Amino acid sequence: MNAPSFRPEPDRIADYEPYLRMLARMHMRASYQAKVGASDIVQQTMMQAVRAFDQFQGETEAEWRGWLRQILVRQICHLDRDLHRDKRDVRREQSMQQKVAQSSMRLEALLAGPAATPSQHVAAVESITALVQAIDQLPDSQREAIQRHYLEGEKLAEVAAHMNKTTGAIAGLLHRGMKHLRQSLSAATGPASTNPVQP
Repeated sequence: MNAPSFRPEPDRIADYEPYLRMLARMHMRASYQAKVGASDIVQQTMMQAVRAFDQFQGETEAEWRGWLRQILVRQICHLDRDLHRDKRDVRREQSMQQKVAQSSMRLEALLAGPAATPSQHVAAVESITALVQAIDQLPDSQREAIQRHYLEGEKLAEVAAHMNKTTGAIAGLLHRGMKHLRQSLSAATGPASTNPVQP
């Protein structure tokens, strides 16, 4: 028996605000985040998603998130062009689409774990917003270390260089941050949840 098709609703787009905001914060250029914040870009993204809602042709929640990411990337690239008065750069837009998708995949992998069963992957997808909110609540240094290492794929030495810390200090931040995430997700999803966060 086939699983029922995913049916998004326009009034549920706001549920994805934390997810989109984290991706925007990671992929917007730091040089203009002071002028236009990630929350502003996400608001524009959600408004555009509502207007274009009938254009979504997917059947799964993963396709729905992919569609939202495409709109987010277009908004970021539009901002980039407006601020730098550049022409549209299709290659950069495609490159950013790939990078944002990779960050999203890493987020799901962080939640589901490499050995998760199909049912656990479904539970993971449903818990993405909870994970994003838990990451947002971490102390700044722990949040940045986790985002750079686990979501952006930076090596330990690269994270240390960006944050001007030793690799040992970064390892400590990652350990404490992951511990806090497990505790937060356990409280949010209940003790029956399996593999809440995988290092």
